[in-house]
Amino acid sequence: MTKPLPMNEQNKSVIWDAWENGTPMANIARVIDKPPATVFSYLQYHGGIRPRRRFRRAEALSLEEREEISRGISHGLSVRSIARILHRSPSTICREINKNGGPKRYRAIIADKAAWRRGKRPKAFLLSQNSALKDLVDTKLCEDWSPEQIAGWLKLTYPDAKGMHVSHETIYKSLFVQTRGLFRKELRNHLRSKRKFRHAKGHKPGSGQQIVEGVSIRERPAAVEDRAVPGHWEGDLICGSKNSYIATVVERHTRFTILVKVDGKKTDCVVPALARQMTELPDRLKQSLTWDRGTELASHQKFTVSTDIDVYFCDPSSPWQRGTNENTNGLLRQYFPKGSCLSSYSQEQLDEIANHLNNRPRKSLGFLTPAHRLEQVLQ
Repeated sequence: MTKPLPMNEQNKSVIWDAWENGTPMANIARVIDKPPATVFSYLQYHGGIRPRRRFRRAEALSLEEREEISRGISHGLSVRSIARILHRSPSTICREINKNGGPKRYRAIIADKAAWRRGKRPKAFLLSQNSALKDLVDTKLCEDWSPEQIAGWLKLTYPDAKGMHVSHETIYKSLFVQTRGLFRKELRNHLRSKRKFRHAKGHKPGSGQQIVEGVSIRERPAAVEDRAVPGHWEGDLICGSKNSYIATVVERHTRFTILVKVDGKKTDCVVPALARQMTELPDRLKQSLTWDRGTELASHQKFTVSTDIDVYFCDPSSPWQRGTNENTNGLLRQYFPKGSCLSSYSQEQLDEIANHLNNRPRKSLGFLTPAHRLEQVLQ
């Protein structure tokens, strides 16, 4: 059995390079000959965020120069003689020797390590210096706002107060990096992903099925693509335990979301429930609905007759064609975690959750809320 390699700088570099490329922890562990738990603990300690690499200033003494100082001392050279050899100021050489034990105790490697250790200049974190900003970020995280939404909202709310601005990356680091200790760990549960640390994003295309007489998204009017005209929607089901489902519908122009309680995945359950909600919309918002290839909308023709909304279906294994709905379903997992039963929610409760989501700012809307944008459209 081979002896495990130590967690040296080379191994750390391998971990970060592989992690940023989306490599699973088990594969990384095999490469560096360490248990997966070791890789997990190392990544968790740093919050999945690669630490900033330290470097020496160009004018700082190098290890090679310190070796010359050590040899000069052993040969009985004066400080000025050593300084001339290194093209350095005599005072620089004198301070270097005195800081590291004097001529009799000076050792190049020990002096170099001590200089590297003394060179640390920990900078105070922005959120630790501004308690008002930290408390405001804490409040918005508790309201399920994402760090990016918070950062954008702060710029809109305090345009002239630079001290109240913070980047979303700084918020993520303050949440995930343990050594910062600025926020409670519980605040991570308000993030959409519920992850313990950050990692590379992956994409897994879904599978699809044929829909009888379904109109392809390729036949959808070109005007729908630029989102300039309101009334075009994207829809899907989100799944819970015990075969429970909720229908989600999102308007492409405003990102306004409607949640629909359904009693099952069959088209006889989904289409009537969806039609009841969509018929209440103003005529201006009844243009089209784009769905995936799921058979829950097999009775799409009945839906069109009831609502006067045309239905288009995505290509197989192409969830990106209804990306607005995919992104919204990700946001909704904050309210409906995977594995939870969805059948207990009433339509009134779903309306309340949709209202909460519709009043959260969106980056795609310039950090306005979907409810505000919809109000502008209907004026």
